[in-house]
Amino acid sequence: MLDKRIAQEVIDCALSTGGDFAEIFYEDRLNNRLSMRAGKVEGVNSGRIHGAGVRVYLGLQGVYVYTNDTSREGLLACAKRAASALHADSCITAKPLAANEYVNIHPIDIRPSEAKAAAKIEKMRAAQGVLSQYNEVVQGMIGYTDSEQNVWIANSDGLYTHDRRTYSRFVVSAIASNGTENQTGSASPGALMGFELFDHRVDPEATAHIAAKQAVTMLHAPVCPAGVMPVVIDNGFGGVIFHEACGHSLEATSVAIGTSEFAGKLGQKIAADCVTAIDDGTMPNEWGSENIDDEGTPTTKLVLIENGVLKNYMIDRLNGRRMQMPVTGNGRRQDYSFAPTSRMRNTYIAAGNDDENEIISTMGDGLYAKSMGGGSVNPATGEFNFSVSEGYLVKGGKIVHPVRGASLIGRGSEILTRIDRVGKDMQMAQGMCGSLSGSVPTNVGQPMIRVSSITVGGR
Repeated sequence: MLDKRIAQEVIDCALSTGGDFAEIFYEDRLNNRLSMRAGKVEGVNSGRIHGAGVRVYLGLQGVYVYTNDTSREGLLACAKRAASALHADSCITAKPLAANEYVNIHPIDIRPSEAKAAAKIEKMRAAQGVLSQYNEVVQGMIGYTDSEQNVWIANSDGLYTHDRRTYSRFVVSAIASNGTENQTGSASPGALMGFELFDHRVDPEATAHIAAKQAVTMLHAPVCPAGVMPVVIDNGFGGVIFHEACGHSLEATSVAIGTSEFAGKLGQKIAADCVTAIDDGTMPNEWGSENIDDEGTPTTKLVLIENGVLKNYMIDRLNGRRMQMPVTGNGRRQDYSFAPTSRMRNTYIAAGNDDENEIISTMGDGLYAKSMGGGSVNPATGEFNFSVSEGYLVKGGKIVHPVRGASLIGRGSEILTRIDRVGKDMQMAQGMCGSLSGSVPTNVGQPMIRVSSITVGGR
């Protein structure tokens, strides 16, 4: 743990050359990963991440130095290196550190370290048993990961706090083949939970069925026709489009330096009336939740868009200085070797009032995107391109047959205004989001939505 007296020394040292703010982030994390291929355990790996980072500000200048030597001498040396990069005529005095208490809203029943590897492998074998039932599934890959992260954060404002975060995730990937070509399907549920994940959130066999059915369905699907058409995007991981095409453009990382298409648009209409979007770090035991962010700020529920109107940005400490706006509890980082910046947590389009069956039955001819894949986006322009991992052609408001090879092409600001239906059943799915401060766990989510017109790539 980070001793409070040592933390005070480190902060005082970091401010010794004239910085106006200093912070230390101290981390100790245990990671476990098990992998299985074709029913055989391929790997059982464990690792530890341990280190600390010292950050110093002087106005809008920032310096971050990190080390894995967390002795008193190592931390002081790290602080001296950070301080040496900034100089001012006068020095401020750090406030005395005082413990900051909060209510833990993410209880853990079974620490991953308390669960035996044999119990974890049993869950993986249950999933493999399901994959073996599908004749066309020629290979199955199953993974289980868990992580127990302890962080201590102290700064010159007098903050001294600690958080413990426990993550568990189950991943199933299936490959279906007809002898000449292959198609894949996957499912990867997870939560801010321990091994009780399998008691409350994840059924290994149901997860395997989802992956296998997707692979087999796409194996027999013809290629999707290309064109401009209405598209219905299902709930859960369908929310990745908002996350990528719009969410990153609402992070202060891009807003503060004017490289976001939504910069300077607070209070303006940027989406259809039926769209309300939220970034919420307070959802109990959700994959993207925390008690505090990686700057020690209590997590929040932040309304980004309300009935089409832009209400808030996601703001970290440094970019809050640039924007002269308060932090929102979105300062996150992969580990101690990264300086934090503004990041999403559990980001989703809120539930609406439309019936899901009616959403499809009234769409005419178009595409039903049941499951989304990966993609790319330019935050400055909002232009995106996403693959559809499981799609279905719709004719006259009726689902006709599956199609493969579909992609959705557009611009975030345009898509937001073309959403004309929002369903009632909001669900979320888990992913890892990469940005300037590394890869962090985030939830994406939405109910079923309909975009009245979007470019569909295919053949």
